[in-house]
Amino acid sequence: MNAHLHNFLFDPIVVAQWILAFPFLLGIFVYALAVLFSNRKYRRWPLLRTFFWLLGSVCSLVAVIGPLASKAYVDFFAHMIGHLLLGMLGPLLMALGAPLTLILRTLPIHLARRLTALLRKKLLRMISDPVVAALLNIGGLWILYMTNLYAMMHEYTILHVLIHLHVFLAGYVFTTAMIEIDPNPHRASYTYRMTVLVSALAAHCILSKYIYADPPQGVLRSEAERGGMLMFYGGDVVDALIILILCLQWYRASRPIKVVTASKSSNEM
Repeated sequence: MNAHLHNFLFDPIVVAQWILAFPFLLGIFVYALAVLFSNRKYRRWPLLRTFFWLLGSVCSLVAVIGPLASKAYVDFFAHMIGHLLLGMLGPLLMALGAPLTLILRTLPIHLARRLTALLRKKLLRMISDPVVAALLNIGGLWILYMTNLYAMMHEYTILHVLIHLHVFLAGYVFTTAMIEIDPNPHRASYTYRMTVLVSALAAHCILSKYIYADPPQGVLRSEAERGGMLMFYGGDVVDALIILILCLQWYRASRPIKVVTASKSSNEM
């Protein structure tokens, strides 16, 4: 019994799952503490923001630890479910939780200023550029599925962990580069963001069709077809949500100017 437990705890798959799960568990803990602090010291933090953060964290956790994560090692369809949860839906929901806004609210003023200064660094400006974010996100997926990297990921635990971390971080950076939730001193124009978003969506759709027609190394054709279809339709749903949010923010940003203009015209008449 002890030997079985020992083998289970030191199984590379189990170790990788706990390594990947730890940042999300820590994120839930820190976010909850920040909410409690904010509610006591400042205005009450929106409950909906907390819900989005928790739901996004759960989606990401389901993708990296538990039955689905274990099945993803041998089933490409399960892997693709995890990809959608970890690289698309999880980052979107967690971005809607506005974690940076919450952190800036709860930090002491001098630390908040340091964090703001850090956000203005050129490196972060480059990474948060929509084109760079899209290349990191969609470009990374093309490299993963069109090379032998996908097969290698299941042979080397470190590579498995690094790729999953990249999938989440690239998805989060891409999402936050497109929609305005947290403060971003390097925010690009709406036209620029929408152009990049539509192009990235097209590249994601084309990749899903490639996977359907030309399975990644080590993946059965039947699994590739199911996984490719899930990537195509599931990715469209999440991308549609991002487009909807971006269009709504664009409309709200432009509406006051029109109202003011109309008001001035009415007064002049």
